[in-house]
Amino acid sequence: MTKTIGLICGSLRKNSYNRMIAESLTTLDDSAQYRWIEISSLPFFNEDLESDGSPESVASFRAAIQDVDGVIIVSPEYNSGITGVLKNALDWASRPRTSSVLNRKPVGLIGATPGGFGTAFAQMQTREVLEAMQVNVLPFQKMLISQVHEKIDSQQKVLTDESTKRYLQRYLQQFIHWIDQAPVPVLD
Repeated sequence: MTKTIGLICGSLRKNSYNRMIAESLTTLDDSAQYRWIEISSLPFFNEDLESDGSPESVASFRAAIQDVDGVIIVSPEYNSGITGVLKNALDWASRPRTSSVLNRKPVGLIGATPGGFGTAFAQMQTREVLEAMQVNVLPFQKMLISQVHEKIDSQQKVLTDESTKRYLQRYLQQFIHWIDQAPVPVLD
């Protein structure tokens, strides 16, 4: 059965390298379907908003996550950490705690940066947040794309580096296969 993968970009920037990388995923492996899960319209997390009934943008965001088999988060790193918009989105997805839409959902992490370390620090922090939410994060795999500005044609907004394309293809194939292998909870 064809898997549906949700794509979340942890950047709101118009010409985000990470959005370009996420967009390239949709062309690298046609064994899955891909859907964007947008986070730009989410309000800042506030339990008061939640107790008054979640805003429509939050309900749509949660429904989009619920409707996919797995999620790949493609995000930059800001000041050696997770982006604010991504953390906000994860906070909304984690609620209500007893029925989080990400609970046990397979999630993969990819990140790109013009710097030399990829997004190692941000991915480590994101992984910690997701594990606290009891999310099944693809183990042992880090997809860190450094010097991304040299691997993308910014005018065409496409990934041009063949080695990175092959690496992303292998990552996608492993993630899609892993969706069916993701561990089941020992305790609920």
